[in-house]
Amino acid sequence: MSAKKILMIVGDFAEDYETMVPFQTLLAVGHNVDTVCPDKKAGDTISTAIHDFEGDQTYTEKPGHKFALNADFAAARAENYDAVVIPGGRAPEYLRLNEDVIRLVRDFNDAKKPIAAVCHGAQLLAAADILKGRRVSAYPACAPEVKMAGGTYADIAIDDACVDGNLVTAPAWPAHPKWMAAFLVVLGTEIKL
Repeated sequence: MSAKKILMIVGDFAEDYETMVPFQTLLAVGHNVDTVCPDKKAGDTISTAIHDFEGDQTYTEKPGHKFALNADFAAARAENYDAVVIPGGRAPEYLRLNEDVIRLVRDFNDAKKPIAAVCHGAQLLAAADILKGRRVSAYPACAPEVKMAGGTYADIAIDDACVDGNLVTAPAWPAHPKWMAAFLVVLGTEIKL
């Protein structure tokens, strides 16, 4: 397997598991992952939040870990990467207001490079206007945004994943095993244990 160079776009209050687990998974199988956040540089941190499903009408939120960035957002260009990962949580809600983030997501899609988005990460996909005619999973509360952006919301189990061409999406962190496995296939990664 040749190592891929992957960009991960994060922001304050990205979901803790949806940031940490994909980052560590991709490193564990030999890929290089640059983590970036607008207006922050390598060595800065973001605050994460832990979203849990405890029987309430929606997820609960608790403070997560500090997550260290290892690259500068200002230098991130789609042509320098093989794929992009977009964690969920609250970060996509405001990151979608940043035109540079939107341009970057569009550039990955225009180049047909793999895009992995989980949970509220679909908000960035919708804002980037890349969902027309696509089947996409997301946290159920994001289903209206997927539909308004012209996509078909994939109402799948919380631990399942959806692949549509270069898009690999999932509803929330319980889907990590299937989401990351599907993303690795789309990346062309062959894992031998």
